[in-house]
Amino acid sequence: MRDLLITGAKIADGEPADVLIRDGAIAEIGAIESADGIERLDADGLVLLPGFVDLHTHLREPGREDAETIASGSAAAAAGGFTAVLAMANTTPVTDTAEAAELVYDRGRAIGLVDVFPVGAVTKGLAGEELAELGLMARSRARVRLFSDDGTCVQDARVMRRALEYLKPFDGVISQHAQDVSLAGGSACCHEGEISGRLGLPGWPGAAESVIVARDVQLARHTGSRVHVAHVSTAESVEIIRWAKAQGIAVTAEATPHHLALGTKLVTGYDPVFKVNPPLRPSEDQEALRAALADGTIDAVATDHAPHARHDKEHAFEAAAFGMLGLETAFAVVHDLMVRSGRMPLADLVERMTVAPARIAGLAEHGRPIAVGGPGNLVLVDPERRVTVDAAASNSLSRNNPWHGMSFTGAVHATILRGRVTALDGKVHDQ
Repeated sequence: MRDLLITGAKIADGEPADVLIRDGAIAEIGAIESADGIERLDADGLVLLPGFVDLHTHLREPGREDAETIASGSAAAAAGGFTAVLAMANTTPVTDTAEAAELVYDRGRAIGLVDVFPVGAVTKGLAGEELAELGLMARSRARVRLFSDDGTCVQDARVMRRALEYLKPFDGVISQHAQDVSLAGGSACCHEGEISGRLGLPGWPGAAESVIVARDVQLARHTGSRVHVAHVSTAESVEIIRWAKAQGIAVTAEATPHHLALGTKLVTGYDPVFKVNPPLRPSEDQEALRAALADGTIDAVATDHAPHARHDKEHAFEAAAFGMLGLETAFAVVHDLMVRSGRMPLADLVERMTVAPARIAGLAEHGRPIAVGGPGNLVLVDPERRVTVDAAASNSLSRNNPWHGMSFTGAVHATILRGRVTALDGKVHDQ
């Protein structure tokens, strides 16, 4: 493993220093003389941070390699500053066994651009009826700690309770896709309100999310186990999570860049790139999410990176697949929206994209402070650099990118995994 010397970086937005990484760990911080055989990375004017961690990524492999693969998704993640991603279980076949989890884990390690940690399904086949191999996945080589039926909700409260009880000894956490299908099922495809009525699109009311969030925090209190709320999108859900935390209930939550930055008015053009689940919401919900991210009620930023092949996405709005890309643009979007606007300091955004998601997922080698002895999983960012998104330049196999043509202030310069540069200015460095 080659040594890496990062020169002149601001560490956590502080004073410039050099950082030497040896054998995958930080060996020295300060004024360091370069030497032969040491790779050098000039970081003058850049900020050095722990590598980003994404709790919610869809890599589509196995089963839908036409939309994304672990290799292409890892490349997109590295270009976006991520050193670890959690790969959702709704693949084909579903990641509901130890063998399936190990396949994803091993494939990610072999590619080596980011650490890919599989998310285990809560129920077999995501059917919501019988628990998946939770214990075997937790004890497997992949050490699964995050479980989710994302794409579907665990509708049955009894099944959800049993899963929470079963996972407690493993310190596992369930990431719930909160959607009551009796309120928002079938063809529901955008926020229920004036716009959905005017456009003639089946509506997805905010209550369909918040009633599941309310149920699950009560189940978490009853079982003493942990629940995580995926892609929070409504003000009502925020208030329930805030209340639950005040009660000492073990609940955490994430918000996506698109729910923070994009609103339901965008669907008026019937562009299917803006069709997501849960749907984009009105400005009052966006404001609640932004305030909750700033004050810590929402613990983490997660991308819900959801690539789709063109033949699945390019349809009439109601028939198109749900989801949009997010790995390569997450930092720029949220930095511009939240930090440049003065809503929160950079240090807090870093915590929401590194420390908090690593803690929630139980990742010991990610989200750690930059200190001697710590892991060499890092990202260099330029908070002042203006970037314009070009969907055609994405490392993803898919092109359902809602940010195409938009400009943001805040750019990822380089990503470093265990002392190896995996991406530089959006270009991926293979092993």
